[in-house]
Amino acid sequence: MTLTELKYIIAVARERHFGRAAEACFVSQPTLSVAIKKLEEELGVTIFERGGSEVGVTPIGMRIISQAQKVLEESANLKEIARQGHDPLAGPLKVGIIHTIGPYLLPKLIPVQIQQTPQMPLILQENFTVRLLELLRQGELDCAIMALPLPDAGLEMMTLYDEDFIVAVPANHKWATEQSLSAEDLKQETMLLLGSGHCFRDQVLEVCPEMSRFSAADDGIQRSFEGSSLETIRHMVAAGLGITLLPVSAVAEKPVSENDLVKYIPITKPVPNRRIVLAWRRSFTRSAAIDALAQAVFSCELPGVKMLPNEKYQALSVVLA
Repeated sequence: MTLTELKYIIAVARERHFGRAAEACFVSQPTLSVAIKKLEEELGVTIFERGGSEVGVTPIGMRIISQAQKVLEESANLKEIARQGHDPLAGPLKVGIIHTIGPYLLPKLIPVQIQQTPQMPLILQENFTVRLLELLRQGELDCAIMALPLPDAGLEMMTLYDEDFIVAVPANHKWATEQSLSAEDLKQETMLLLGSGHCFRDQVLEVCPEMSRFSAADDGIQRSFEGSSLETIRHMVAAGLGITLLPVSAVAEKPVSENDLVKYIPITKPVPNRRIVLAWRRSFTRSAAIDALAQAVFSCELPGVKMLPNEKYQALSVVLA
């Protein structure tokens, strides 16, 4: 039994496909299949149910894979402990980040991080919250920057910042000259939303739950369209397809000129917002690296964002939402 074989079975369990698992592990499919068959023979059990378009995992296979994840995580910890003997910040940090944060935080964060901890390059992965949580559990990520609430347990987290939502409307919209709007006002307009899987979509629906019914007959909602990213939705707003809500970090720093195609309008109190956190496994040993990444975030200048550095050492358990 080898760590490589354990890595292979975890990949197959994740991908539910031998070919995709082999690609993820950068080996040929025959190499991966032979290694997994060898492990099954050594253990005397069947880990995977072959046949069909998707590979299944046997009940005993689920237990083995769960233990394999723990073994790989602990083996990685051995390397980290050894590295910390020289420099606790030496070596890459694997960081996940959700789609609605990455494009706006990373351009500010990376230069700061390089200046503060050049010996700790960030290996970045942008994905949905659910996928990032899975990669954290599997030890393929060290930490992740996400928005609350997190539908998972077994992690530690620290608060990074809060940011308000703001309304974006076409420049020729009847509201373009308004100084503020209420959440109630939004019910009368065509709303542009992110597609399913984005946590920001759910947060917008919390502000205006009527949007989830997608019906012109419900509370004046005309219709809702979906976009794949906040930037795509911003362009749809500019094209006059409707309005949307954006996190304030997604709004350009410079004042909006009269020639711009999109106007941004604040929402009256209570202003809807979201809390951004840094989450990691409780067993992760590089606490100095977590602190260094958080400090880099706190050093970023994000207009309209309320940084929460005084809460950075209040590590809290993530509870089921």
